[in-house]
Amino acid sequence: MASVDEFPVGALLPKKETGVISFLTKYPEYDGRGTTIAIFDSGVDPGAPGLQLTSDGKRKILHRFDCSGCGDVSTSTVVETTDDYITGLTGRKLKIPKNWNNPTKSYRIGVKQAFDLYPDRLKDQMKNKHKEKKWDESHRELIANANRELAEFENSRGDGTLSESDKLIKENLEAKIEILNSFEKKYSDVGPVYDCIIFHDGNMWKCCVDTSENGDLKDVPLLGEYSVTGDYAPLTKDCNLNFSFNVHDDGNTLELVGLCSVHGTLVAAIAAACFPDSPEENGVAPGAQIISLSIGDGRLGSMETGTALIRAMIKVMELSKTQKIDVINMSYGEHSHWSDSGRVGELISEVVNKYGVTWVASAGNHGPALNTIGTPPDISQDILIGVGAYVSPEMMVAEYSMQQKLPGMPYTWSSRGPTIDGGIGVTVCAPGGAVTSSPNFTLRYSQLCNGTSMSSPHTAGTVSLLISGLIDKKVPYSPYSIKRAIEVSATHLPNVEVFVQGSGLLNVEKTFDHLIQYHSAKELNVRFHIACGPASGKGVFIRSKSTQYSHSINITVEPHFLDSDNVPAEVKINFNLKLALICDGDFVRIPTHLDLSNAIRLFSIKIDTSGLETGVHNTFIKAYDVSNVEKGYLFKIPVTVIIPLELQDPKYDLIYNDVIFKSNTIKRHFIHVPAKATWFNLRLSTKDEEVGKFVIHVMQIVPRHSCKTLDFSKTVNINANSDAILGFKVRSENTVEVVIAKYWAHIGDVKVDYTFKFRGVKPNQSSITMHAADGVHCIEVSTLQWEEVSPSVVLKHSVQIIRPSESKVSALSPRDVIPPSRRIYELIMTYNFTLSKGTEITPNLAILSDVLYESEFESQFWMLYDNNKQLLGCGDAYPSKYSVKLEKGDYVLRVQIRHEKKEYLDKLTDTPILIQQKLSSSITLDVFSSYQHAIVGGKKAGTIHNTNSAVIPFYIAPLPLDKFPSKSNNPAQFLTGYITYAKDDTGKKVDNYPFKYILVEGAAKKTTNSSSSPSEKTKLDEFNEAIRDLKIQWLSKLDISNSEKIFEELCKDFENSIHLYSAHLLAIDPLEPKTLPNFENAVKVPPNEDNVKKVLAICDKIISKVNADAVLAYFAIKTDVRPDASKIKSTMDQQKSGLLEALIHKGIILCRLYTSKGTPSPEDLEKITEIWVSIGRFVDLSDSKSTSLAANVLYFLIWYYYANKMYGKAFKYLWKLQEDKMNRDVEEKLIELSRLNKWTHIEKHLLRNLPSKFCNSYKPFKFERMIKLSKLK
Repeated sequence: MASVDEFPVGALLPKKETGVISFLTKYPEYDGRGTTIAIFDSGVDPGAPGLQLTSDGKRKILHRFDCSGCGDVSTSTVVETTDDYITGLTGRKLKIPKNWNNPTKSYRIGVKQAFDLYPDRLKDQMKNKHKEKKWDESHRELIANANRELAEFENSRGDGTLSESDKLIKENLEAKIEILNSFEKKYSDVGPVYDCIIFHDGNMWKCCVDTSENGDLKDVPLLGEYSVTGDYAPLTKDCNLNFSFNVHDDGNTLELVGLCSVHGTLVAAIAAACFPDSPEENGVAPGAQIISLSIGDGRLGSMETGTALIRAMIKVMELSKTQKIDVINMSYGEHSHWSDSGRVGELISEVVNKYGVTWVASAGNHGPALNTIGTPPDISQDILIGVGAYVSPEMMVAEYSMQQKLPGMPYTWSSRGPTIDGGIGVTVCAPGGAVTSSPNFTLRYSQLCNGTSMSSPHTAGTVSLLISGLIDKKVPYSPYSIKRAIEVSATHLPNVEVFVQGSGLLNVEKTFDHLIQYHSAKELNVRFHIACGPASGKGVFIRSKSTQYSHSINITVEPHFLDSDNVPAEVKINFNLKLALICDGDFVRIPTHLDLSNAIRLFSIKIDTSGLETGVHNTFIKAYDVSNVEKGYLFKIPVTVIIPLELQDPKYDLIYNDVIFKSNTIKRHFIHVPAKATWFNLRLSTKDEEVGKFVIHVMQIVPRHSCKTLDFSKTVNINANSDAILGFKVRSENTVEVVIAKYWAHIGDVKVDYTFKFRGVKPNQSSITMHAADGVHCIEVSTLQWEEVSPSVVLKHSVQIIRPSESKVSALSPRDVIPPSRRIYELIMTYNFTLSKGTEITPNLAILSDVLYESEFESQFWMLYDNNKQLLGCGDAYPSKYSVKLEKGDYVLRVQIRHEKKEYLDKLTDTPILIQQKLSSSITLDVFSSYQHAIVGGKKAGTIHNTNSAVIPFYIAPLPLDKFPSKSNNPAQFLTGYITYAKDDTGKKVDNYPFKYILVEGAAKKTTNSSSSPSEKTKLDEFNEAIRDLKIQWLSKLDISNSEKIFEELCKDFENSIHLYSAHLLAIDPLEPKTLPNFENAVKVPPNEDNVKKVLAICDKIISKVNADAVLAYFAIKTDVRPDASKIKSTMDQQKSGLLEALIHKGIILCRLYTSKGTPSPEDLEKITEIWVSIGRFVDLSDSKSTSLAANVLYFLIWYYYANKMYGKAFKYLWKLQEDKMNRDVEEKLIELSRLNKWTHIEKHLLRNLPSKFCNSYKPFKFERMIKLSKLK
């Protein structure tokens, strides 16, 4: 047997690479003790391995807060016990255990949907588990039994003709099968709803969440406040999701704290996990304590929101009064369009600059292209520690099970600097992978994770070690001194770009020694704000092609003191540094010295690019204190210059042969895109048999736009049998970076040939907005070389503009007050819209979209509801991420915007929102090669062959008015899509341009006067008829007594009006869900005798006034050519609808009488059947037409089949009634009928979903008083 090597456990959570193991060997008590790390993430599981205690026995996690609001529960409702019971908001009776110590005997109650607390993965698992246990087996058995019952029935009747009663029985059996199959197809689980109970025991708040769902609270944990007791518990034994709670607003808001993903727990374990019995599994700082601040919102799949970020920072500020927070780790972020402003960025700076917290942030995982740093660390001030990701040889073997070790290197995907405004972006790099503790709900001890999300907490842990030692030695420090020490002490990685390693690999020992040695430096509590050039960038960055080689750039340097407002004047007065400026780049000329006091100093540098080769060039201007050069630079100014390659015509291509790629080899090509180029093709090939894995990253930078604006990244595999051919869109006369990188973990060398071929069909308009009323739209196209041009316009979405129906600005609670007293306000806007058919929508509050960290407002958040206040979807700053599939119906969208300046919100109170709908089928616009053809709808433009010397005009004709919106019943204001110009398939796929088509109102309906004779009605006649119609319209809106008075008055003059009697019928006998059968009461209450007489009298009156045969004969006519055809049609429509209404109401009354009798007679049922037959003369009641039946017909059919005890058919039509318009009363009737059909699992399923589908109030953005839910049955 071969020998077995010892497992390299220590490399699973690497610490050797940055000197942590050596440091802790030298200073075992400087393991983070006495320090606190705030984890800004998705939540930390207190039950995960290694996250219970510190190395010195203290509780590991001090506080847990969900800052997103996802876990909030309104507990404003106060109840008291009656015989040891209270009634929860679900309607369940809750038995209070004897051992609960509640001196006041009053309880605050609320409700919470379990799925609000579940991460997406757990939610899917719990749905599947519930379906398997509570649905699948029972449903399969029901379907099998129903099919068997139908087969037995058919066999028992043979091939003979079925009697009417047998037909009913068969239809009922078929309806059951249809309903059961429909339930299986449309099965949807919105999860359980739990009662929440809190009370104050005199010392602290206590909380119980009734996950038993039966009200027996003795079997459910009673928790104390986590911050006080450290209490937590799994929500249920099945889910194993640990939760805790906090209370806000004097008890009006309960905050349940769970997890929105595994991410935060992994991050916390890397930073500070402690395993006393297995120290090699420890995190970097096992002695540190943790504060978990959830900034990820579970409603958005763990996306961070402005609200959560601001609340997390407020909590840091608040806790600093009693609990010093030393480090923040934030392994979260987005890519901002700019970093020099933004509400969230301002508060990040305040946390560091005023409260002295060292903030560590992941650089991002968007490499290998340059300029891919995320926000944070890229904010307006260079005060955060941005961390790239590094993988060591030991990690490769232990974590990734690679066959061989490779030299240590940055990961291929680790984001690279510089920032778009020239900052370095990456401070240092650190191990970016680990196998460590996983949350309990995953049912795993540990799992592999990698990303700069992992290198950041490693660095945060090392900062905790540093501060632990500095505190013990009573050595002063600041976030500025720590960052400077980390930079000057890092271990430089040879042959690795500065853009990904920053100053190098983190080195904790050297950093600590530096902090000890130079702790008395006068700049200890000072940061240096750098502003370069007219844009005040954090560095100098020249990327685009320039006609000049010499660049003169002004740079300002300004010292800023930590907590400047509280720094004594004499400290500021006496501050002075004599600085020497040094730069290794021979293309940069700088002054040699700078005298710096407490003021802005300006100096100028010159950059000469004339001698630079194509590619990227980087250097730094470093400032040293001449009195102590050994301590390293005090600040550095990055200078980055990119010299793009210029392609020469006529080929506009590049060819590279036999290029050898080793693991993580990165080839960068910077190319000045030719004037008319709009895309390029990249072809990679190799003669090697072994497969090579490559990352292709193409990027262009657009001013004031994020790096993702023109960004394309693909992973491809190539070998001798498989080439890669890719197309990428480019913007002409702009530098494009093309990166070809062999993936870091792919072992072996590959020899590659690759070529670039630039092509282009360039329009004179980069985007088109065409107005339907503005005539033919002309666009001109030119080409880079010979190219086939074939323009095509495709519209895929409609957009409706909606203004708010209600807007309100109000102050938020103390939870949203920035210390000491800066209160935040909210604007809530309500929008109403209707969909005529099911579709997918995307809400877009355009004025604030696509900005988060850089937004001037701290957050926007929307919640979408149906007309029963069921929450259907949520979204925030990035509309493209959040689409919701909806059925036809009415909807309410509520939007919250927050800011501390009320006047800013007041300006937005009438802001419209865009509701984008996906069209059921795309719409194309016709494109012509001449104006004349476009006007008359002549020959459309075909394929045109063009050379680079010609400009081709094309003409886009307006959309015919009868094509949209008149045919679609869509109230959109404009359509969106794209236009393409190239015939080439690749060009058509990648080179497209936005197209917006502004609509006008649909064509007015043409009215035809079929009568040649003028109207015989006088204006007085028309006036009297209008008054009559208005009174009739109001009959059903008034109380019965007044309605009957008006009816009697109208009868005197309009005794023959069918419309009048129909309206009166609806007034005295409205068809509504409450009038549906009571399916479960054995004792039936007969209808009111007087009301029955009234209804039957009206019905008989209408029936007597209508000649049913004449109506039927009229509707059998295909075309009516009589002069007064329209008048006749109106009369016949009125008679038909009146007759149907009378038959339906009479049928329902007879059904009610029939079912209320103890022993109903067959003669009564025959009368009901006669009415069913009469209705069937006018309405197709066959199953195939059930989807088009009106609601009033459905009411009758439900009663009819209930009276016949055909509960399958009754269920079918009740289900159809519910599908047309969701209603809680109808849902409860479905539950009753499920019980009657003995469909127990369907009954339980409908009951489980009931509280979520039908809510009495919208979910609060903040504390709002809850309305009690209807009682569950």
